[in-house]
Amino acid sequence: MDPILIGACIILASLLILSASGLIQSKGKKRSRNLPPGSYGWPVVGESLEFLRRNREGKPEKFVTDRVSKYKSEVFKTCLLGEAVVVLSGPAGNKFLYSNGNKVVTTWWPTSVQRLLGTCLTTSVGDEAKQMRKLMAYFVSPDALDKLYIKTMDFVTQHHIKNHWQEELKVLPAVKLYTFELACRFFISVEDPEHIKKLSRLFNIFLRGVISLPVNIPGTKFYRAMRATAVIREELLRIVRHRREALMNNNNNNNRHDLLSHLLVTPDENGSFMSELHIVNNIIMLLFASHDTSTVTITLLIKTLGDLPHVYEKVLQEQREIAATKEDGELLHWDDILKMKYSWNVVCEVMRQYSPVIGAFREALVDINYKGYHIPKGWKFYWNAPITHMNASFFPSPMEFDPSRFEGDGAVPYTFVPFGGGPRMCLGKEFARLEILTFLHNIVMRFRWSLVVPDERLEYDPMPVPVEGLPVRLHPHEL
Repeated sequence: MDPILIGACIILASLLILSASGLIQSKGKKRSRNLPPGSYGWPVVGESLEFLRRNREGKPEKFVTDRVSKYKSEVFKTCLLGEAVVVLSGPAGNKFLYSNGNKVVTTWWPTSVQRLLGTCLTTSVGDEAKQMRKLMAYFVSPDALDKLYIKTMDFVTQHHIKNHWQEELKVLPAVKLYTFELACRFFISVEDPEHIKKLSRLFNIFLRGVISLPVNIPGTKFYRAMRATAVIREELLRIVRHRREALMNNNNNNNRHDLLSHLLVTPDENGSFMSELHIVNNIIMLLFASHDTSTVTITLLIKTLGDLPHVYEKVLQEQREIAATKEDGELLHWDDILKMKYSWNVVCEVMRQYSPVIGAFREALVDINYKGYHIPKGWKFYWNAPITHMNASFFPSPMEFDPSRFEGDGAVPYTFVPFGGGPRMCLGKEFARLEILTFLHNIVMRFRWSLVVPDERLEYDPMPVPVEGLPVRLHPHEL
């Protein structure tokens, strides 16, 4: 196709999106009064390029702080990904958005996310979302973690470290494989290493297109992500249908306790079963959400402990005290995880400095008045985690690594938000905690390490990752 024609198609599609969003108005149409200050940016693309550029630079909060400073307001309007967006910064904005879910605001994701994930817990709202959440909640609850997951997770972690962590390696791809293997085991009982690697490669392509301009033409991130997601869906549909047949024939062996079997045999409150496609979409969502955020947190935890030997030593001391209470070969228990207080404070400080999820969107269900500004129904909201995480008013000397911030009562409410908040708080928070601390326990009990590239740059695409994958040299403990 002619490049000029392609460009014209993109511009036309974007104009239609903008028009539908209310950004392009007829001359005779009255503009809403007292909108928040701000600018819609360039025609068609708005301020999306600046938003994405700040992410690539590893400074996602700069997009917001620059405009808060310019407009002298914690509330401003912009245009992102073809939508009129109001950005709320600070704990008051976080509280407003978290506390009003399904009341005056609802969850919204850019077109790229909606088209890639389809109908699932992340993209659903209202009663449908509540039903899905209830069906899935048990499998990531502390009770399930204690009864179903922890011993298997500890065993898999030990096996992974023994086979993959030798001499020198890149942390990011190694950890990504580890977290994806756990997700495949626990949610769909896939254990074959080659099968897991195949799915992992496809998910890596999917991830790079999640937050992108939804231009589905060859060569774009979104196009590649759509193709990868189609293959993932076909593969998962085969797994779902095979499992359904096994359940009907009472030939499910030991797979009855995974999420897939639960979704296949458990009806909602109305007696209806989730369709195969919706099951697949939710599994894609969970495989994505449960391993990528944990991957970047573990990777940046390894980076931090390599940078700060004094923090490493305190983590090692705590983990050795826990190990000393166990018999040879005894696996971790939930009580052991609860004892890792300093280690979890370290993880929280890593998530504060390097937010694994930099923000999310909501949509106004009604006309809203917020701090005197009029926000029309249908407009989108955006909240940004690093804005409060790196604010010296809430976290003094924010560039300094200080796990003691999370002792006692911890952070000021609605300032530390790596898992969001309110009724839509991340469903997998406790699963992530268990996964990260189990890995941390096993890795520090075996190794110290040094960073091959100490000042390696981070890039948010859309999560913070070291651009060279964080190469490290491992130094086994002397016996």
